[in-house]
Amino acid sequence: MPTPKLQHRSAARSHLARHQRTHGLALPAFLGLALALASSLGCTPYFDPSTRTVRSEISAHGLDPDQVLVPFQLTPEMRSWVHGVVPDHLPPDQRAQALLEALVQLDGLNLQYKPDVTGTAAEVFETRQANCLAFTHLFIAMARAIGLNAYFLQVEDIETFAQEGDLVINAGHITAGTGPSTAPRVLDFSDRTDIVYRNVRKISDLRAIALFYSNRGAERIRRHDPEAALPWLETATRLDPHLADGWVNLGVVLRRLGDTEGAEAAYRRALEEDPHKAAAYHNLAALYRHIGREDLVQPLLEAADQAKNRNPFTYLRLGDINLMRGNLDAAERFYRRAAQLDPELAAAWAALGDWAARSGKERAARRWLHHAQRLDADDSRAAALARRLGEAGS
Repeated sequence: MPTPKLQHRSAARSHLARHQRTHGLALPAFLGLALALASSLGCTPYFDPSTRTVRSEISAHGLDPDQVLVPFQLTPEMRSWVHGVVPDHLPPDQRAQALLEALVQLDGLNLQYKPDVTGTAAEVFETRQANCLAFTHLFIAMARAIGLNAYFLQVEDIETFAQEGDLVINAGHITAGTGPSTAPRVLDFSDRTDIVYRNVRKISDLRAIALFYSNRGAERIRRHDPEAALPWLETATRLDPHLADGWVNLGVVLRRLGDTEGAEAAYRRALEEDPHKAAAYHNLAALYRHIGREDLVQPLLEAADQAKNRNPFTYLRLGDINLMRGNLDAAERFYRRAAQLDPELAAAWAALGDWAARSGKERAARRWLHHAQRLDADDSRAAALARRLGEAGS
């Protein structure tokens, strides 16, 4: 399990922790499911003042706050527990540290890291399992209960990407901060050791709820259940209409459900909210390719190339286009960029192998093929390249 720490943002990775991941799919509240999840814990939420405020904001967006799951609510049992393990007399920094230790130590809550499911604070307390986002919900809820100034932070210079067919799901990072927002101590709870936060900003509780819904929707997309994902994503975009990631992922679901016009509108709305949202360019290009508008594909991917793009799948597609057109130099450049952005992406190395094979560089092609196979033995590009090189049975 990752060891949480809190660190001052100006420091390198120091003493107290920081961070969490969120999938950049916007999560509309699947209201019936949300209520069932809450009631399954057999507990009544404790509404602190910050929760009351966010309930009024939910109402202002035309949603019933009783039908929206707020992931950082405390139950009376949780409130009693945190007051029992964190002494009131400690100064704020020591209270924050004591809370972290109580959450993860064997004689405390003994939380275990589970990457696949984003739980609410109450679910984490019940199951003793949390991913990064769920841990942040629990930490913020309990930190506020013991009088700490705790808030959500979005890490804007860290993104991850996953591919579902020809569509890209965008994942950002969110974490907790304590103390003054001008010099926060940042919570670090992650299975990654290479993260340095350079660009973090405080976000509202309402956006944090939308991002929670985004994770729940993303999980359902990955389970190939777009019908279940749709209400989460619709609610996410209603909670925060300016959340570009929410619109991107809503577009993914709508296209999965056969609504190409709705998907196009969602991707374009994402670009209105964030003209640099590379995943929106990529998915819109994939949509146009799907409906036979190949003339619109490359301009969109080239726009993504100029949009502070860290999405390796965009560069794979640009490489493919140039490879088909016989522009080997450009194809190599795009494939190398994809591999640079995600060195663990087998498809990028297999693509470089394909480029090398077409360029008459068989030794390099075999070297990159074997590297791709080590990363992912089931990668489809690697399998195609193995057949091309006569290694399909190897």
